[in-house]
Amino acid sequence: MKLKEIRDIFVKEGINEDPRGLKAVEADLLKRKAEYDALSSEKKEVYDIESLENPYYDSRIIYGDKDAEAKTVMVGIDIETQELLLAKNLINSGTKIDLVIAHHPEGYAYSTFHSVIGMQTDILNKQGIPINIAEKIVSERIREVQKSVLPQNNERIYDAAKLLNIPFMTAHSVADNHVASFLQREIDALKPVYLKEIVELLNKYPEYRHATRIGHAPFILCGSDSSRCGKVFVDMTGGTEGPLESFEKLASAGVGAIVGMHLSAKAAKEAEKYRLNVILAGHISSDNLGLNLLFDKLESKAGKLEFVECSGFRRFRR
Repeated sequence: MKLKEIRDIFVKEGINEDPRGLKAVEADLLKRKAEYDALSSEKKEVYDIESLENPYYDSRIIYGDKDAEAKTVMVGIDIETQELLLAKNLINSGTKIDLVIAHHPEGYAYSTFHSVIGMQTDILNKQGIPINIAEKIVSERIREVQKSVLPQNNERIYDAAKLLNIPFMTAHSVADNHVASFLQREIDALKPVYLKEIVELLNKYPEYRHATRIGHAPFILCGSDSSRCGKVFVDMTGGTEGPLESFEKLASAGVGAIVGMHLSAKAAKEAEKYRLNVILAGHISSDNLGLNLLFDKLESKAGKLEFVECSGFRRFRR
């Protein structure tokens, strides 16, 4: 399958699993088109044209011929220059690698990924937070992340891929959408009463069982086994951790428990402050689940691919 076909499938399936819903994604793309049409010719020359069809700035081809064929893929949660050097060494030793895929954004996908955070506005609104409030607290988080990204040397990974001539792409939100929607559906179907039921559910999936074996088991951060769940919100997509102000608003909107990948110490204190229960499913294990669900769909269209696992990625087929 060609790189551009892989990218297109990732984007299409990412949209299908977007927790905002199709209408919100389409509205986002229409807004971008209107903004683009209003630009001067000079500004259109430097506009990210792909973003008119791909709503996920953090999921794209970073380097490589879009028409190049890929059958053997090296995948890692984090890919930096050392992983690309590893890939080149494997290639030189006789291992076939047509493409390297990173989960976490790098290069252009990293320098622009703050734009993905905007999707949290509609996600929070679906949980009951008024859209005007969600928009304001998320916009503050976007500015905060953008400032942290601006000083970074984001072309290092692109230059490495180019010099080594290794096709390279990222699959961040397109995978995170899958794990968020999948777990939300599974938990909603389960209708858990107690937090321990959610932990037991997570441990049925191979990604979380593998994480448990290496010391990263899902655990209850705020609450206990016997704490009652109430309304459960699976918060695992949207670029990065949500704004601190969201915890108060989520509690007021009736959310009783949050299931996330990870949570900072400040955020955990906010959750405790507003009596929210929190389960941390695990960061790398959740990333793996999202990627595996995405790759299952890719293989259903492309046929079986060969995977070279690295940097924390483990392929589990369903």
